[in-house]
Amino acid sequence: MARLNYKPIPRELDPGITLLQHIHKKNTALQYIELKVIEMSAGSVFQEYLGMQEVCIVALTGKITVTDGDQTFEAIGTRDNVFEKIPTDSVYISIEQEFKIMGDSKATVVLCYAPSQKKNQTRLIKAAENTVEHRGQYQNKRLVHNILPDNSPFADCLLVVEVFTDGGNWSSYPPHKHDQDNLPLESKLEETYYHEMNPRQGFVFQRVYTDDRLLDETMTVENGDVVVVPEGYHPVGVPDGYDSYYLNVMAGPIRKWQFHNDPDHEWILTRE
Repeated sequence: MARLNYKPIPRELDPGITLLQHIHKKNTALQYIELKVIEMSAGSVFQEYLGMQEVCIVALTGKITVTDGDQTFEAIGTRDNVFEKIPTDSVYISIEQEFKIMGDSKATVVLCYAPSQKKNQTRLIKAAENTVEHRGQYQNKRLVHNILPDNSPFADCLLVVEVFTDGGNWSSYPPHKHDQDNLPLESKLEETYYHEMNPRQGFVFQRVYTDDRLLDETMTVENGDVVVVPEGYHPVGVPDGYDSYYLNVMAGPIRKWQFHNDPDHEWILTRE
């Protein structure tokens, strides 16, 4: 099994553009998800051609302009820090297209890729279109922004969501998994977690484990880390005094999020 926790290793791609993370099938156990996290300075340009992949470009922080040559979305992005806890803008682009991202200010951008065979229209996903949910109770509370949920009609494989968890709470909890192609009971989706902490020197704990415990790894996760979940349950615990943010990317053979709770811990949902 490949490692599950990936530290940021900054690498300059072009003047003004730094690649912080690049997760793909050659350096992980994932088959469906590719992920890039880039930092851009004002005036920098990132350009890429999509083969048989779709992409969701998330303006994590700062302002960017995105174009596919036909449509241009100017100065998108809503926040300077993810812990403002407001939704942001994203752009969905389909297969076999070239796109450019231009930095209108200093910006951090997450590019979420998945394989696709379907040609779709480029689409701006405005911050106002994100559905916002408050999930959980007791010490299991988190705020969710659905950027590209499974009911979005314009994507083929990708699901993208961001989650905020306050200190002292658990997230992705009770532990659940989605690694079996067994609909309507469970779907098969790989997942990645891009983590940030507030304050930045904080950490969270994330466990990834399977029923047979052939995979069972508990990790100390720090700011900028990416945790990959090829299979198994994957809860996150946030220590007191620090708040957690993570961006989830999910993809698999069928674009449906249907999870299965760990039966040993599902009782937590029924307590009064």
